[in-house]
Amino acid sequence: MSVLNVETARLKALGAYWTATEIAQQPDTWAALEADPEVRAWLETLLAVPKLRIILTGAGTSAYVGLTAAPLLTRQLGRLVEAISTTDLVANPDQYLLPGVPTLLVSYARSGNSPESVAALELASQLCPGCHHLVISCNAKGALARLAAEEKGSRCLLMPPQTLDQSFAMTSSFSTMLLATWLLFGASEGKDWAVAQGRQLLAGALPALQALGQKPFKRVAFLGAGPLKGIATEAALKMLELSAGRVDAYAETPLGFRHGPKSMVDGDTLVVLLDSGETHSNRYDQDLFEELERDGKAGALLRSGDWLAGGAGDGWRALPSVLLAQLLAFYRSLALGISPDNPCPTGEVNRVVQGVRIHPFEG
Repeated sequence: MSVLNVETARLKALGAYWTATEIAQQPDTWAALEADPEVRAWLETLLAVPKLRIILTGAGTSAYVGLTAAPLLTRQLGRLVEAISTTDLVANPDQYLLPGVPTLLVSYARSGNSPESVAALELASQLCPGCHHLVISCNAKGALARLAAEEKGSRCLLMPPQTLDQSFAMTSSFSTMLLATWLLFGASEGKDWAVAQGRQLLAGALPALQALGQKPFKRVAFLGAGPLKGIATEAALKMLELSAGRVDAYAETPLGFRHGPKSMVDGDTLVVLLDSGETHSNRYDQDLFEELERDGKAGALLRSGDWLAGGAGDGWRALPSVLLAQLLAFYRSLALGISPDNPCPTGEVNRVVQGVRIHPFEG
């Protein structure tokens, strides 16, 4: 038996079994996920509140769920939806939280035990009396889930138990919380497409991505616009995490890449372009790709559009796009002789962040 084209026994020996399993389970997990009708009804009541401010928050990968979701929710809801990380909220709460403004804080978390995640929820309640909280988490026993149960007028939406990833890096937890957001806010039309594309990647793309992961690139630029910039940012973090920092990774938009970051491109660089499904945005993707081909400097170019069919908006393209990036990071990690399940065994970084001291805010 094998997972992601690697024998199970070998995955276990390499310390890669959990990462491989959690990456591979995603399309089936997406297929089974449905919107919670009780939480959705509660949310619809809140959305009727005039001038309700919506903040999407989390730390690290969880923050990038909000970064991906905010642009499309802004368009869908016709109101500003902001992505502000818990690490920003905790360090400078009075610069982001506005007393007297009705606020919904949507907190994303795998474990729900990160110190900043708990502190951000408490600070929002402190500075914005009457703040509503929606916790989207993979851990029913986490601190955030418990706090949401205690906070009046708040809710917790739990993900399927298998998304409480056992590996160091968040994979299925990220994509499932993102999908839950689309379903909760009323979008569902592209779910079947995303599931089919994810399954197709796992069925047909593994040998090519495995071979690409063997190439000795030292840096990767992930490029995406709109919600796909959130995916590019998460993709860069996955490459950094699973390579234990041995592969430098950078995220930018295709237009922003020309403003300095393009100087990083050389024969040791892989450029990954996350193609937009939006006609206007995709024109800029195409322009940059053609420019990079003419330059001929990159060690390799990869386009998500070579693997994904058309016909879906970027919220749905985000799901198989992040799967593609996860696979690439996984194979690069194996090629470097690193354990994807625990790429930093010496403990400088941890599965749940440690060493954070939360200071009371007295401003």
